[in-house]
Amino acid sequence: MSVCDNLSDESRVDVTPPSYITARSRNVTADDFNKFKEEMKDMIQNLFLAHKKELSNIRPTLQEIRQTNSNIEGSIALLSAQNAELTKKITSLENKIKEDKEYITILEDKLENLQIGWRKTNFEIKNVPKKHGETKEDLVEMTLCLSSNVGGNLNKGDIKDIYRVRGKKDTQNSTIIVETSSTILKNYMLKLCKNFNVKSKAKLSAKHLGFRTSEDTPIFVTEQLTARASRLYFLARDLAKSGQYKFCWTSYGKVYIRKTETSPIIQIKSEAQVHQLVCRD
Repeated sequence: MSVCDNLSDESRVDVTPPSYITARSRNVTADDFNKFKEEMKDMIQNLFLAHKKELSNIRPTLQEIRQTNSNIEGSIALLSAQNAELTKKITSLENKIKEDKEYITILEDKLENLQIGWRKTNFEIKNVPKKHGETKEDLVEMTLCLSSNVGGNLNKGDIKDIYRVRGKKDTQNSTIIVETSSTILKNYMLKLCKNFNVKSKAKLSAKHLGFRTSEDTPIFVTEQLTARASRLYFLARDLAKSGQYKFCWTSYGKVYIRKTETSPIIQIKSEAQVHQLVCRD
């Protein structure tokens, strides 16, 4: 046998591959399971202990929060009770104020009627020049002269009292108040003066009172109104001037307006009523 044959035989020798042996898993025994259980038990217990410790730390805070909430609820309840009490008192006060206003209105109306009653026989002569050293006798003579000029027959006995209202300035032409003996006599004088102004081109002036100086000073004869009625008459005249109402007058201390000859007569009783009429028209 040759060397080549030997080499050929050697090259044909089979090489056996390595054997891979997998280790078989070990079976879990009862001891292993018990050990696992113990470990889980310890872990859970540790978790519970940690949670318990956490809760013990949180508990005081929760107690404080509960106490705070309780205090807040108590405060809210107290405030609610106080609010209810205040609301009740406010309602009571509002009702009392309403009743007082109604009562004040009643008293004002009564006072107004009393004042109208006191003035029912009086008339005024407005814008009268003042004489130097003027006396009541001078005022009576002026009134009698006026009566004569307008066609009346007023005499001294018909005048119960007469006086001049003090003006803001001594030189100011102020008003003379004439108190007659009856309402009929007062209305009689007012009617005569009104008719004179309607019929005569020369309206009433100081010369009709007997003045020789400032005789062209215009004078106005009206019934004596209360302060309230004077204000209402002023507002009512504005309504008439605006063209919304054709007629405006006073009678027995009260103010009236009328839109046309056939319209109903409206008595003006308050400023609020005037504003309502303005808005309505």
